[in-house]
Amino acid sequence: MKLKHLVLATLAPTLLVSGIAYAQFKKPEDAIKYRQSAFTVMANSFGKIAAVVKGEAPFNKDEVAKNADVVATISSLPWQAFGPGTEGGNALPAVWSDNAKFKAASEKMQLAVANLNTAALSGDQDAIKKAFGAAGATCKGCHDDFKKK
Repeated sequence: MKLKHLVLATLAPTLLVSGIAYAQFKKPEDAIKYRQSAFTVMANSFGKIAAVVKGEAPFNKDEVAKNADVVATISSLPWQAFGPGTEGGNALPAVWSDNAKFKAASEKMQLAVANLNTAALSGDQDAIKKAFGAAGATCKGCHDDFKKK
């Protein structure tokens, strides 16, 4: 729970305005930095779960649950920073030219990480592995279609 509070406290200024449309960004670089920061936080916690799933780190259900909660909490944040005029960073032009597909991929990922969070709360290692695989597949799919290599 302390990790969640730390993450939320760190992101509090961003979270306070996260409901405002992408117009909140004064410069496209601000939107790029915002979305990259959210993805970095998610990747850090997702990576910690990956280490457990791969057997590289010991299973600690509380730690897995904390990290899954961070991923699920942050998963809704980056999308507002992909509005018109925010092209660039690691995003491919397809983000904007095929925005319906991009939006569907983002929603699929958010659902998959919510399911991972539920599995993590259960403490069932098999359920966690299965949900982790599904969440990872949604991340990979989006990276394959919408992120520069």
